[in-house]
Amino acid sequence: MPRGASKSGAARKSAGAEPKPGRPGSAVPRSGKPRARKTTPRQHSPSAAQRADSSSAAARRVLRRLVQGETPPTQAMSIVERLAGSPYANPRVRSGGPDASARKTLDLALGMAETMFRYGAGALEVETAMIAVTAAYGLENIEVDITNQSVLLNYSPKDQTPITVMRVVRSWTNNYAGLALVHRLVTDIVDGHVSRAEASQQLNAIVHQPKPFPRWAVMVSAGLFAAAIVAFIGGSPLGSAVGFASTILVSLVQRVLGRWRVPDFFTTAASGFLVTALAMLFWWLDATGAADLDIAPGIVVAGGILLMLPTGRLVSAVQDAINGFPVTAAGRFLSAFLTFGAIVAGIAVALVVGALVGMPRLEVTEVLPSPYPFAVTLLMLAVALATISITEQSPANLVLPTVIIGVGGFLVSVAAEAAGIGPRLTPAIAAIVIGMASRIVALRMGAPQLVIAVPAILFLFPGLSIFRSMYGLSIGLDDISGGVIGLFNALTVILAIAGGVVFGDNLARPLTRNLNGNDRRNRRR
Repeated sequence: MPRGASKSGAARKSAGAEPKPGRPGSAVPRSGKPRARKTTPRQHSPSAAQRADSSSAAARRVLRRLVQGETPPTQAMSIVERLAGSPYANPRVRSGGPDASARKTLDLALGMAETMFRYGAGALEVETAMIAVTAAYGLENIEVDITNQSVLLNYSPKDQTPITVMRVVRSWTNNYAGLALVHRLVTDIVDGHVSRAEASQQLNAIVHQPKPFPRWAVMVSAGLFAAAIVAFIGGSPLGSAVGFASTILVSLVQRVLGRWRVPDFFTTAASGFLVTALAMLFWWLDATGAADLDIAPGIVVAGGILLMLPTGRLVSAVQDAINGFPVTAAGRFLSAFLTFGAIVAGIAVALVVGALVGMPRLEVTEVLPSPYPFAVTLLMLAVALATISITEQSPANLVLPTVIIGVGGFLVSVAAEAAGIGPRLTPAIAAIVIGMASRIVALRMGAPQLVIAVPAILFLFPGLSIFRSMYGLSIGLDDISGGVIGLFNALTVILAIAGGVVFGDNLARPLTRNLNGNDRRNRRR
């Protein structure tokens, strides 16, 4: 072998045998690059300081959650969340988003709100209806403001000019059938079955649609209600006849005064005066021996003024106050108490006039037993409930449910009174039962709870206590304190009845979740 070759081979051998730095005896790979050293990280246990820091951080997070809640305290609640628990929950939103003509949607929502307010709906129902309609047609960033007589709607889209529209409600009328139709229209919109143009046409048809019962039927029904309620609270057949005649006369006078644009306060005062004066006149004829008439004027007046009491406004006012509409509630309370004051003023003037002409003093504290058996009393109550439903222009298919629920509430009041609950709490318990049943039945039949509840609770109002209290204040000067206490008790009972209806409506909400929005419509299908 040549010497050069052996030398180069020895050089390669000595180069290949060169140990790797840091690791004696390890060979270098053929690529000439040292292999990466594999090291396993050593597991270290956390120190006491680290454990203390983590526990303090966890404690701060828990404390922050307790103080602030799950969301930051300044985060605004989505207005669509106001629909939770209402008949319009879970609206089906249009996938296309808001269109260019958002003003038409706002006008449609305002028109519905004005119609519902005019027909006697509460502020919460009006607000939820407006939110549901605007959300269903794809409008976001909506704000609603409702007062006693106005509805304001603000639409503020991002990076666009905001739109604010307002509608003032200047008139009211009894039309529960129209209110039920608007309720169904809103439900159809929420379910996604009606376009905006179709909804506008249907709303216009509802506004111009005649009421289900003609004017003469309403007037006769009002008279029959007074006659039936007089018999229900223990009046004689002649007392029922006087109640019928006085209510018919009051209806005619109210129509004339309405044509003359007389304010409602004076119209109601004149009506209370007529009812009391006629009852006192017939009682005077019997007391002087001019005619053999068996009549109790207090019962006749009580039956006549029940129809004048602002039942719907009181229930709506209590509902608005509980649901967070203080301005609307204050306005409705003021209107309701003005009506109540007008009734009291009319009764007082009639009693004073009767005393001036020489009428003898009444024995208003005397309690007469009912001349009818219990079955006839139930029948009279059923007639009163049916006729008051006609007077309020309720839908024809809701008259019978109103009668059944009202009679059921009366049976509950009889059972509560037999159990010794007391005369003040008994009407409230009956009102709670009526409020619960009214919500369940009304939503099943496509109407708001107010349509059934208001006519069904009217018999609970203490009309006789109001007359006795006003007699003590106006004539019985030696018992003024008793009259004041009696009037306060009557007001307390009235507010308890209205609050009971609202409480029953809230108690029935968990039972009507499947009757709201899309679920209710699917069940109907």
